[in-house]
Amino acid sequence: MDWGRKEDELEWLKSFRLQSGNVKHLRVLLCGPAGSGKSSFINSVDSICQNRITGPADANNSQGTDLVLAKTAGQSFTLKYKTHRIQRERPGQHYPFVFNDIMGLEPTHGILLKDIKLAMKGHVKEDYTFNPVSALKKSDSFCNNNPTSNDKAHVLVFVLAVDINDVAGPSMFQKMAEIRLAARDLGIPQIAILTKIDEKSSPLVKENLRNVCSCTYIKNAMEKLSNTMGFPLNCIFPLKNYHAEIELKDEVDMLILTALRKILDLANDRVNSTGVAATHLSANNVNIA
Repeated sequence: MDWGRKEDELEWLKSFRLQSGNVKHLRVLLCGPAGSGKSSFINSVDSICQNRITGPADANNSQGTDLVLAKTAGQSFTLKYKTHRIQRERPGQHYPFVFNDIMGLEPTHGILLKDIKLAMKGHVKEDYTFNPVSALKKSDSFCNNNPTSNDKAHVLVFVLAVDINDVAGPSMFQKMAEIRLAARDLGIPQIAILTKIDEKSSPLVKENLRNVCSCTYIKNAMEKLSNTMGFPLNCIFPLKNYHAEIELKDEVDMLILTALRKILDLANDRVNSTGVAATHLSANNVNIA
């Protein structure tokens, strides 16, 4: 990790353009266990792009001090399908990529696999409220029966706390494996980001994020995730989201920007590989199973 390249990464981001005219924007779909930091990752990217701490995506950082919020511990705080655009320096101008936040995975409840598949295919409309016991139906007003390439996910990002291997049971890994296979069958590239490295890995990392590269716990977590879920090590990115800070920090920014570049590169590659005709095609728009 070259910690002195932050300005270069920011310049790359500011100049980022789509490599293909097939779509209006790249769609980044985030998934992962409830409370892993999906919404916080969106907020962190937005903060870096705005050069100030922002919070466009509702995130739950409850640690149990509030009795009402504490009830959501281990449960998804995000319930609706939301598209988040990242504003450029000038109001009204946005980067050519969007994030979609969805309901989190839970051991026994949470978002259904079928709904995640539908989101990947572009069948889920904005503001759809996920139901942990009933998937979106073709007859539902929130079902997009004729999705275009702009509606489909171009990259799938698994957002996982760095201690996922220690706290998640077999059922959670089974759910994630099924999602991985579904994305693979749709040709959607995937990466994983490991969050909360300052809270759940090592005191040395909490003291100085630059120790992330030498932290044995984080290295082991990456290797174990690679072995269990099949992610290549170069597609696993440890980072820290902003949640308590009131000012930006270079080390936090650099870890997030490194992951973001990989995400956008994979999404761009996905769009380029679909061909010009993809703009006019719908993905399995007859059968949404």
